[in-house]
Amino acid sequence: MTVNRMILNETSYFGKGAINEVAVEAKRRNFQKALVVTDKDLIKFEVATRVTALLDAAGLAYEIFDDIVPNPTIADVQNGVAACKAAQADYIIAIGGGSPIDTAKAIGIIVENPEFEDVLSLEGTAATKKPCLPILAVPTTSGTAAEVTINYVITDENNHRKFVCVDPHDIPVVAFVDSDMMMGMPKGLCASTGMDALTHAIEGFITKGAWEMTDMVHIKAIEIISRSLRDSVAGNQEAREAMALGQYIAGMGFSNVGLGLVHGMAHPLSAWYDTPHGVACATLLPLIMDFNKEYTGEKYREIAIKMGIDGAAEMPLEAVRDAAVQAVKQLGIDVGIPQSLTELGVREEDIPKIAEDAFRDVCSPGNPRDASLEEIIELYRSMMD
Repeated sequence: MTVNRMILNETSYFGKGAINEVAVEAKRRNFQKALVVTDKDLIKFEVATRVTALLDAAGLAYEIFDDIVPNPTIADVQNGVAACKAAQADYIIAIGGGSPIDTAKAIGIIVENPEFEDVLSLEGTAATKKPCLPILAVPTTSGTAAEVTINYVITDENNHRKFVCVDPHDIPVVAFVDSDMMMGMPKGLCASTGMDALTHAIEGFITKGAWEMTDMVHIKAIEIISRSLRDSVAGNQEAREAMALGQYIAGMGFSNVGLGLVHGMAHPLSAWYDTPHGVACATLLPLIMDFNKEYTGEKYREIAIKMGIDGAAEMPLEAVRDAAVQAVKQLGIDVGIPQSLTELGVREEDIPKIAEDAFRDVCSPGNPRDASLEEIIELYRSMMD
């Protein structure tokens, strides 16, 4: 009998106004001083300050670390560790998308497990001994689900690669999923993070590690995201609230069963060209779905039904698989996702090296269809104009 594991937040709050519980939770847990990990734009546009204002009103001490960039680096993490120690913080409040929350996870892990201060040694499933410094996570994008996962991704700039860390010790203790914090997302960011969430749901649904409980959450996430993303990109408040929930539900699943070749091939694009992670995933998703379709049983039929494809329940299997792939592709087109790697700045001469990184990526082995290095090279090349 296979033993399956589920790890989720200790507590999560959902809905408009959820951030009002941040100070309540901090006081309830008797925390003394926070390191607020965010980025400069979220300070500048007074998104993160909505949370710090609550801390001020409650008389809670904090210091801000906002030297976070998209695709955070080893140096970003090490600078954050130094800032956390200097502040003598006993917990972290992470405010932002995947980059601030991922950085916060790495900071929290290293503060409590200093033997990993080189950061690189955290790659894969590092044998950390202690839970990270407690993290309260406030997502500002509806896509990464970093607030509910045991994963984080760091960029190794010296070697042009991103590496994935998977550690049950890094999960935030509390998540505050407040759609009001996501209303400031520009359309492009809303689209890319939303498609990232759909990628999480679809890859988690078909990955080798999938099982009944994760299937349940992934198929619900696919339903919510596919019906809500277009309106969310258009700025609809109710749709953004739905996306906030859908992306979290997807995170509940994939965090516990892994992903696949879309993420394996997307990570090198971010490392080599600084491509936003969600854009890379969204561009590749239909291609890899097509590559995988004969290895997924009836699951593409379930995807097609949840995406509202007429007649999906009765279609022949081959036809419904193709229909599911086309529906995902059309959704990406509708929200403005690039349809070729050339648009992302990928150079033909780089593809063999990028493919090597994808082949070695920790996500790739979870793909339902094993891919050789040569197949990955050809998949990349097929997406060039």
